[in-house]
Amino acid sequence: MVIGGGAREHAIIKKLKFSAKIDEIIALPGNGGIARDVQCVDADPFNISAVINECKKRKIDYVVVTPDDPLALGMVDELSEAGIRSFGPVKAAAMLESSKIFAKNLMKKYNIPTAACEIFTESAVAVNYARQCFKSGKKAVVVKADGLALGKGVAVCGCVKEAEEAICNAMEKKVFGKSGERIIIEECLTGPEVSVLSFCDGRIVAPMISSMDHKRSLDGDLGPNTGGMGCIAPNPFYTPEIAEICARDIFSPTIKAIAKEAAPFKGCLYFGLMLTADGPKVIEYNCRFGDPETQAVLPLLETDLFSIMTACTDGALSPDMVRFRAGASACVVAASQGYPGPYEKGFLIEGLEDAEAGGAVVYCAGVKQEEAGLASCGGRVLSVSATAPSLEGAVESAYSGIKKISFQNKYFRTDIGASALQVLKKSPAL
Repeated sequence: MVIGGGAREHAIIKKLKFSAKIDEIIALPGNGGIARDVQCVDADPFNISAVINECKKRKIDYVVVTPDDPLALGMVDELSEAGIRSFGPVKAAAMLESSKIFAKNLMKKYNIPTAACEIFTESAVAVNYARQCFKSGKKAVVVKADGLALGKGVAVCGCVKEAEEAICNAMEKKVFGKSGERIIIEECLTGPEVSVLSFCDGRIVAPMISSMDHKRSLDGDLGPNTGGMGCIAPNPFYTPEIAEICARDIFSPTIKAIAKEAAPFKGCLYFGLMLTADGPKVIEYNCRFGDPETQAVLPLLETDLFSIMTACTDGALSPDMVRFRAGASACVVAASQGYPGPYEKGFLIEGLEDAEAGGAVVYCAGVKQEEAGLASCGGRVLSVSATAPSLEGAVESAYSGIKKISFQNKYFRTDIGASALQVLKKSPAL
């Protein structure tokens, strides 16, 4: 059983379907598009007892827990108590994502490079600190809600007014609920961003290929932050030399630290990195596959995903189990116009078969099955991914695919991969 109902889960399911070791896959809750690949169970993924009951009723013997909230609630812990094996970290290890303050304190204690920060529990004190930051000459600060906020709890603030608004939204207006009761204000790091998903079995870290997310809603990295509007892999800024530094100074120390402070981390650990002039630093940890990184990274995975997952669960992972083929991948997200703000939904989606006939793969997210066919029902509606020997070819194929899909109110960025392509043109050896 795969828990979740987004494009990320669809990508995981499509990759798991290649495994000869699996007889049947069920998605809970899945979505209308996922239902074209596997059976979907209409149940609440946050109701752990209901999930366990469904597993027992359907004789499920392995569960892939992908969303952040069920992990933070302890779904893996309770599945284990019920005798059901699963992929994902236990609640204590998932605190790397569920509490940014916990993660920051851990990085500080174990000298894992990250942005300097201060922690606040009162909005007035936080506002005063932000004002002092700008008075002292800082050009920007980053305001982060402590807890989970659907990927929207981070605000990069370029002036006092923006910082005050971000603090007010989190701490006074309670936009993020309890997640914003405590906040972090940290220095604004600059440099290329890199996402590195990694498989972990509590001791071993086996990084996947690097990727580059595009979080802003508009071309040119403008507009508000979203859950992600597209992604390319590998990331040309992430050189073998930088990978060695990250393995030594970030990946290995993190897995050792969380085992000492909380519990061994088993599952997928996402390292959000900034390649600063002072070296790579951690922006954030996620305790799960990223979205849309998964839709760009997994299509290049050569080895059996299910075998890797069970090795993580069993503490039997070896780096040579995780191999990726040469080439590049690109993913472009089709969203509803207005996302991440208010948007209309319920529009018929057409052209999925045409997109896939041209070589792209479509992963469904905010879609539902209507009598007339699939219809939009979310902010991010679907992801279109493509692979090719070169990044240029992958980007071209992904855009060719997404242009064949139509639904009213459809929106997508037109510059996914553009900055990476510029880098590759300047340094063809990368």
